[in-house]
Amino acid sequence: MLRIGVLVSGGGTNLQAIIDAISNGKITNAEIVTVVGSRPGIYALERAKLNNIPSIVISRKAFNSLQEHDTAICEHMKYCDVDLIVMAGYLSIVGDKLINEFNNKIINIHPSLIPSFCGPGFYGLKVHEAALERGVKITGATVHIVNEVCDGGPILLQKAVEVKPGDTPEVLQKRVMEEAEWEILPKAIDLIANGKI
Repeated sequence: MLRIGVLVSGGGTNLQAIIDAISNGKITNAEIVTVVGSRPGIYALERAKLNNIPSIVISRKAFNSLQEHDTAICEHMKYCDVDLIVMAGYLSIVGDKLINEFNNKIINIHPSLIPSFCGPGFYGLKVHEAALERGVKITGATVHIVNEVCDGGPILLQKAVEVKPGDTPEVLQKRVMEEAEWEILPKAIDLIANGKI
């Protein structure tokens, strides 16, 4: 069984997509063993609780440096014997220690077709605002391996989503989640869990 640790910062819709995919058999040979929230009070932690998944908050504000925060996450993941870390809407930057200790074992879902609208400053609604400002007709989501370059690791899966006339950033964000993110993130996990990636 692939032991998954999920990093979350908000509502946890991608976490829910993973939980649902495990329960309905779309992800096999994997289990979520820990959920780590970037701050208290986020709904993702409630989703973990409702599904009897152990969770913890490791807040950047509780540490004097990014390195100390990174070390705390790394030690927690090792303590939980995690095989794969999934960044599911995680808005904090992970540091060198975690990336090196879990080399090629951290994946992220990004709400665009990398290399478009990615890198420092492109997260959440900002990605969709930029896509609409640029006037693209197709956007989507990307699952990639996390390395030392923000959104720069090898791409595992991508799925395109149509931009429609009258889209607002919020409407586009919802469509990208429903049509792409919630589909390709569980698919990537299943491929990894079954040795196909």
